[in-house]
Amino acid sequence: MLFGLIIGGHCVVTQAHEVRPAIVDLYLKPAGYKLEINLNLEAVLAGIGPEHSDTKDSINSLLYDRLRALSPRDLHQEFNNRQSEFLSAILINDTLNNRITHQIEGIEIAEVGDTDLARDSTITLSPEFNGAIEGITWSWSKEYGSSVIRINHYDPQQQQDAYSAFISSGKRSVEIPLSGEISLKIVDVAWNYLVTGFIHILPRGLDHILFVVGLFLLSPLFRPLLIQVSCFTVAHTMTLALAASGLLYVPAAIVEPLIAASIIYVAVENITSEKLKLWRPFLVFGFGLLHGLGFAGVLSDVGISNDYFILALVAFNIGVEAGQIAVIFGCFMLVGFWFRHRNWYRAVITIPASLLIAIVGGFWFVQRVIG
Repeated sequence: MLFGLIIGGHCVVTQAHEVRPAIVDLYLKPAGYKLEINLNLEAVLAGIGPEHSDTKDSINSLLYDRLRALSPRDLHQEFNNRQSEFLSAILINDTLNNRITHQIEGIEIAEVGDTDLARDSTITLSPEFNGAIEGITWSWSKEYGSSVIRINHYDPQQQQDAYSAFISSGKRSVEIPLSGEISLKIVDVAWNYLVTGFIHILPRGLDHILFVVGLFLLSPLFRPLLIQVSCFTVAHTMTLALAASGLLYVPAAIVEPLIAASIIYVAVENITSEKLKLWRPFLVFGFGLLHGLGFAGVLSDVGISNDYFILALVAFNIGVEAGQIAVIFGCFMLVGFWFRHRNWYRAVITIPASLLIAIVGGFWFVQRVIG
């Protein structure tokens, strides 16, 4: 089963058509609001929903590939043919729970580029309503998956992160006053960022999952694992805090290949070493610094309100830790608890599984450097 997890992960890595949450920017202005939805338009048009982490897992993958190869102009035309269907999936209600209809103001579609990678498109919507509306709630059809909603102001002098949240598939946001002044319960803020952190590990954080599995494979005994995980946790907490506060920035083009390299190193050392070496915790600490920068990229998409910065940061980190603990617990339940004292454990489980992880990491490294 552990092999299945790794092999399944390899399939996801090699097919880079990731189905990601849409980013919904709500721009507030004196006369109402405007929406900009950044999404994988081809996945929406092909009917590939949140049940698939990769478009290749869907029976509609051939349709997706055809759409992915279309020019911006041709894809725009495909969208025009389905425009009414898309608008009917936008479920925005006012404070009286009346649905607000919208019209499409424009659509921006990137050039074709590398068809092995998902393409981002941005759809701009404006509401159709008469009279004053005090607030709205955001949701859309659960077939379209999860989303991240962020508040923005047209007036640069009023720019603030009044609200940003991860909205699970089929769920509705809290009510957002069009004044932009939103009051949230602390427990709701904490829970939202905790869930966001957890989801970034399970199921979406394949690279972090493989790294943690690699830490487990060296030795399924508690002490070596505790030492490594503690170093990793302290390190990624540091860089996550620094990056989220804007004090540290490293381009994803540098961070992502290095994260892949960290997976390769851990896997290779598992094959060549039978026990925890003195230097490994220090290296794991260094790798944790890289992974923390990767976590910060997720927070940059979601955004953090200045009013809840510390709370959001702590809650997100707890969610990440909960995800990592869940991965480790799963490894123990699958193989560690039952087979860790067997003489054949290293030869049958540690080395083959680490070899597969190294292959995945190697492919990922090349893909991220070239891409």
